[in-house]
Amino acid sequence: MTINSLPKVELHLHLEGAAPPAFIKGLAKEKNIDIAGIFNEDGSYRFTDFWNFLKVYEAACEPLKGPQDFYRLTLAVLEESAASGVVYSETFLSPDFCGGRDLGAWKEYLHAITEAAAKAEKDFGITLRGIVTPIRHFGPEKARETARCAAETAGHFITGFGIGGDEKSGELKDFLWSFDAAREAGLRITAHAGEWKGPDEVRAAMNDLGAERIGHGVRAIEDMALVEEIAERGVVLELCPGSNVALAIYPSFRKHPIGEMFDRGVKVTINTDDPPFFHTTMAREYEMLNQAFDWDEGVFAKIARTALDAAFCDADTKTRILKILEQANG
Repeated sequence: MTINSLPKVELHLHLEGAAPPAFIKGLAKEKNIDIAGIFNEDGSYRFTDFWNFLKVYEAACEPLKGPQDFYRLTLAVLEESAASGVVYSETFLSPDFCGGRDLGAWKEYLHAITEAAAKAEKDFGITLRGIVTPIRHFGPEKARETARCAAETAGHFITGFGIGGDEKSGELKDFLWSFDAAREAGLRITAHAGEWKGPDEVRAAMNDLGAERIGHGVRAIEDMALVEEIAERGVVLELCPGSNVALAIYPSFRKHPIGEMFDRGVKVTINTDDPPFFHTTMAREYEMLNQAFDWDEGVFAKIARTALDAAFCDADTKTRILKILEQANG
């Protein structure tokens, strides 16, 4: 068993952000949509910084016009993830991009996504679950509509609720109504925090929204009392080292705080965020972290188990995935 071939569990993946550039380019060509400006000459996505990335991300969603497109997208993304050894994945889904937050349309998109997920599980051996996320910079009112979509479709596939987008837009407590509605519907809670804003944003996600997982959360490292609290409370961090390095939050994997956080007992997980945008895969994340911190198979197996324990799926699914992890680790 090599580090590369270890089965992997991913908790922080944006479905549209995981779309291979060639897939989006082909879809745009089919529909005569001109988005050539978002690609580099080598065919990769082109952006300058995080805020420009958000614009390019939304432009890349332009060709995704209906449920069938999301069926094809889901299959393409899961095939890529499975090729990296991912056996279980949770993906962020935004009703904003799937029917404009209209419940009827959202249900049609969701049906297509779950059909594709079932096919991918059969064909590629990867299991998918969905986390509904409002887009923070679209504001609290639209988030309420998104929360209603989430609450109405909570169940076997839709298991969580979070929030993504521009972290510098508004305050997390402005979205409390949406999170309460999702929680009442039985959904588990995560939130992007502490990527672009500092430690106080991580505290807000934990204390104001009651998040049991934090998307990113890396800036907590600037406040050791907070790091200690995260470890004590067992809050899980969905860390995305390659994303943070690509967006210049940290200069290299070696300088990324994942190593220190792991050493301090924080429940860290490894994720790709928006892999083609950041020129990464789960296999590459493992390789780079192995080089940066000399982590062996045992460390990666422990982190995968942490991710599975923190997954928002049902107990039967966890038991099935755990068998795969245990078989790989002898």
